[in-house]
Amino acid sequence: EETSWRLYLDDIRTPKSNDFVIVRSVDEAKQLIKQKGFPSYMSLDHDLGEDVPTGYDFVKWIVSEYMDKDLPQFEFNIHSANPVGAENMRGLLNNFIKKKI
Repeated sequence: EETSWRLYLDDIRTPKSNDFVIVRSVDEAKQLIKQKGFPSYMSLDHDLGEDVPTGYDFVKWIVSEYMDKDLPQFEFNIHSANPVGAENMRGLLNNFIKKKI
């Protein structure tokens, strides 16, 4: 398991910094975490295309997956242009982190 890596979840955009591992779907993001361990930093989008899981679905997966496991220290950014989706993601992640501390 790698100790420090950065995840960028977005179906279209590419980060300005090139130290991210870019994934275009929730399934890709889940697979990567299963392979590499939990990222030290995540930048997440909400809307990932038509009729596909959203960034919020990914955050819900993190919560269910790590409910009974140790959650490593990490930071996150929600870079979505969808204000409601972004707020839902931010709220769920922040509440989850508070519970785990």
